[in-house]
Amino acid sequence: MMQWLARVAYSTLLRALTPAYLLRLWWRGRREPLYRHALAERLGLGYRAAVPGALWLHAVSLGETRAAAALVDALRAQRPGLRLLLTHGTATGREAGQALLREGDRQCWLPWDTPGAVRRFLRHHQPAAGVLMETEIWPNLLRGAAAQRVPMVLANARLSEKSQAKGERIGALVRPVAGALAAVLAQTEADAQRLRRFGASRVQVCGNLKFDVSPNPALLARGVRWRQMLPRPVVLAAVTREGEEMPLLQCWSTLEAPRPLLLLVPRHPQRFDAVADLAADFGFKLQRRSGWTELPPAEALVADVWIGDSMGEMPMYYAASDVALLGGSFGPFGGQNLIEAAACGCPLVMGPHTYNFSEAAELSLAAGAAVRVVDVQQGVARAVALARDPSREEWVQRALAFAAAHRGSAQRMAHEVLSVAASRLA
Repeated sequence: MMQWLARVAYSTLLRALTPAYLLRLWWRGRREPLYRHALAERLGLGYRAAVPGALWLHAVSLGETRAAAALVDALRAQRPGLRLLLTHGTATGREAGQALLREGDRQCWLPWDTPGAVRRFLRHHQPAAGVLMETEIWPNLLRGAAAQRVPMVLANARLSEKSQAKGERIGALVRPVAGALAAVLAQTEADAQRLRRFGASRVQVCGNLKFDVSPNPALLARGVRWRQMLPRPVVLAAVTREGEEMPLLQCWSTLEAPRPLLLLVPRHPQRFDAVADLAADFGFKLQRRSGWTELPPAEALVADVWIGDSMGEMPMYYAASDVALLGGSFGPFGGQNLIEAAACGCPLVMGPHTYNFSEAAELSLAAGAAVRVVDVQQGVARAVALARDPSREEWVQRALAFAAAHRGSAQRMAHEVLSVAASRLA
């Protein structure tokens, strides 16, 4: 009875919030127009012709989509001719997902998690099986898939202690659907244990797909070229979150000249302008990546701060930098993808908050690919010192070795996904 009441209350709430949800998407579309594209799909309507029997893979945002690319490559290698249905929740995820599509594939938005939208989505597309990336446990979606006999896999699964504590408060809603997953492929043993306590029953540890994502060689080469043009060290603030830029810029303004170049890359594109304005308010000479094409102009080479206001170019930014401050780790956000920095050979300075990548963070520290500090002030001091350290190349080699040592999860996950889905795939 408790589970039924929780599900009814949840579904009723989402139905009531549907107009606000659509309005929010329309509002976000002011700066990211893709949010206004195919809005009917959010309600399980207006789809193109379906490809029944495809493997459905959901990667909500940019980070999950990049990780999914390694899994997709492994799936296609093990099953040539595989057809995919890709779904996303964010504009950046959908844009990145377009590069994964092949002839016969489909791409659309994940429906809002109301029973009706989910039912229409599943009946239209008729997927053979579904793969959800990392933490995407949607109660009505998983219940609807079970009702239509669509086996579901949670791949690259993770669950932090903080998320587990939140999930326990809605256990009556989540536990039944978590237990119905056909397979849960966890990143670490700690994730696996928490997911089992969360209600998942078929859990195995497969590693982290992000180790299998290879940086784009062309972007790496461009970043190296940029670094060669600059006569001073470069410190990257990688994928920063709201509230992190102000103390960073305050610290930067107190450094004695000559300062390194600060390359500041906010996580969300809708904040590019605000972060640029903030840097300008401090009186820094500012240049924006969007202001040039291949190579930075002469005025950029003497600027104080670059704003990395572009998408999909993080390997270039890492390759152009001597050291990186990990965004999301200096505020209570759990940290961003530190594995990408290592794969690009960029030493890393992390703040105290890395629970989204807890095991990878500890492994990188143990491998000598990163250091941890207590706050932004200490982080800036450590990053500037490391950028000027004559032994920095040793850090680069340790970072590359750390990234290479943990690859292989894509092949393992692809095998498990296909073992669940193979008999149903078209």
